[in-house]
Amino acid sequence: MRRRTPPRRAAKPQSMGPVQTFVVDGLTHEAKGVARLQGKVTFIEGALPGETVTAQVTKVGRRFDEAILTHIIEASDHRVEPDCLHFHACGGCSFQHLISEKQLSAKSDWLKGQLRNLINTQPLELLSDKSIGYRRRARIAIDHKNGRMMLGFRGKASNDIVSIDRCVVLTEKLQAIYHSLKQALPSSNLATQLGHVELLEDSKGVSVLFRLTSELSVEGQSGWKDWAKKQNAALYWQAPKASRADVSAEEMRYYDLRDLRLKYHPQDFIQVNDSMNQKMVMQAMDWLKPNQQDVIMDLFCGVGNFSLPLAQQAQAVIGVEVQDTMVEAARENARLNGLDNVSFIAADLTKPVKNELLTQQITKVLLDPPRAGAFEFLDSIIKIGPMQILYVSCNASTLARDAEYLVAKGYRVLRVSLMDMFPQTSHVETMMLLQKKK
Repeated sequence: MRRRTPPRRAAKPQSMGPVQTFVVDGLTHEAKGVARLQGKVTFIEGALPGETVTAQVTKVGRRFDEAILTHIIEASDHRVEPDCLHFHACGGCSFQHLISEKQLSAKSDWLKGQLRNLINTQPLELLSDKSIGYRRRARIAIDHKNGRMMLGFRGKASNDIVSIDRCVVLTEKLQAIYHSLKQALPSSNLATQLGHVELLEDSKGVSVLFRLTSELSVEGQSGWKDWAKKQNAALYWQAPKASRADVSAEEMRYYDLRDLRLKYHPQDFIQVNDSMNQKMVMQAMDWLKPNQQDVIMDLFCGVGNFSLPLAQQAQAVIGVEVQDTMVEAARENARLNGLDNVSFIAADLTKPVKNELLTQQITKVLLDPPRAGAFEFLDSIIKIGPMQILYVSCNASTLARDAEYLVAKGYRVLRVSLMDMFPQTSHVETMMLLQKKK
């Protein structure tokens, strides 16, 4: 019989502390300033290293306090005025008040700390591109209360919606479509029937997806089709309670990658930064150096972002992905690009590997897992025994955990790269190449 868990006691509301003066000497990976007062660490939202500030404690903890910035007495030489008017309220970006070079430096220091047990003499390589106007996909939150529409993003550490006029990290075309959408929605009843809006730009153009919470009449949809046509944008509808939009083969999206074209459903995962994705794939090819003797396994392969370029040079590629629809899209992409040496398998990568994969003479493995990492699949990779493993990660802490396990099982780290996939934010994308010890 399961034991009943006693109800949690409600947290006591904390009163705001006094405004105090702090000298900031560090920065967290969430871009909060680190200060020490009477030996206790305080994290200050909005403060930068080298600054003397006043701040008010908002949360008292046993090991550290949290505070909000109230005044900058002495500013850092690296502080800049954010490009976005909504920076201090919106939760999308955390680094716009720091010059780009120092953003990269802060991310580099944090990544080195996460990988301190793995990299010693290897330099941390850097891959970066433009710092604004890069984001080709965005989910727009919407709220309609008391006759007032709120359209924007979630606030910092909050579920409240911050109504924004312009998002500087979006591509120019998405900024334009967002501006038009914000002008058109208030005069429409559609706003009360939306869960959220998805904006997307790819090689096919711009698209808008409306996630409906209740049915919309044919007449209501017709008016928005006219709006989308004027914006030169494709329009998709996700019906109430549907897991995703119903999209025909002709309506599928696509993006170009080198000399390849990859089709995908508008709600399939693709990297949000196109120019960095191009660079990332080229770097992966350069590091793995696929050749006609290689049989390469691409885990968490999606619609073939790495699989297809690898197949252009390797003897064979096997892509594995859990989502059936993405596997079908990947197979179609292989056919469209004339690649018959790549196959795709639908499999749950949290489970042991299938026997038929163990019999393949896999020479190299590439994996690009979600934030939770790939720990459940590592033993299967070790059984396969590839000479090289290229690990692409959006979460350095799970990368460190997984890589330390691989090193303990006979691999060594050859190269590591910080990839600035999400400028102006604290997020880090990492690429690591591991070699099997002889």
